[in-house]
Amino acid sequence: MKIDRYGQAKILTQEEIQKLFSQGLTSSRDRTLFAVMLYTACRVSETVTLKTKDVYDRAGNVRTEIIVRKPHTKGKLATRTIPAIEELRVILSSYKPARRTGYLFPGKNQRDYLHPDSVGWLLRRACDRIGLEGVSTHSFRRTALTQMSRAGIPLRTIQEISGHRSLDELYKYLEVLPEEIRGATASLSMLAPLGTANSVKPSLDEVSREGLSPVRKEGE
Repeated sequence: MKIDRYGQAKILTQEEIQKLFSQGLTSSRDRTLFAVMLYTACRVSETVTLKTKDVYDRAGNVRTEIIVRKPHTKGKLATRTIPAIEELRVILSSYKPARRTGYLFPGKNQRDYLHPDSVGWLLRRACDRIGLEGVSTHSFRRTALTQMSRAGIPLRTIQEISGHRSLDELYKYLEVLPEEIRGATASLSMLAPLGTANSVKPSLDEVSREGLSPVRKEGE
């Protein structure tokens, strides 16, 4: 868990997400900002550099896909488009940017975008309000990617959404729960060889049929 900016960003539970958005984040802008990060798995740097036209069409309607421009991606690898699910579309529809041109989340001077450090500060304030520890701006990306993995989405598909250069980089984001590890090892019980505690003992008829002498207990 991340403490004082050290460690790995926490994976958020559904209850923590609900509490954060209902009690921790106090403005429409902040709720929209972190909703975009959660529902698109975008990095904070990709989120704050979104232009309003990357999200809304000329009529002001939310696009079916959000455009993440190549110059704003890590390593400037490629532009990618991420479908906007209904939950995100509802939030974006109610969000009213200061201007319909320029950045979706403008900074103080309205000509620039909100700085990633400012986003981190906003999140820490929100987490302090509800007593949530170990959360950073990366938590939303990790949570989204881990949720897709647990839902059985192929990793290659998740990679298209996350924009990772390789699957090896993607693996680092995915959390494995202790119960998942226990479930994995428990599945090995089907490999138990004959003669172990889980094996079925042969009946007397089976012993007789095989020409074996059953072992008799003392007194029989």
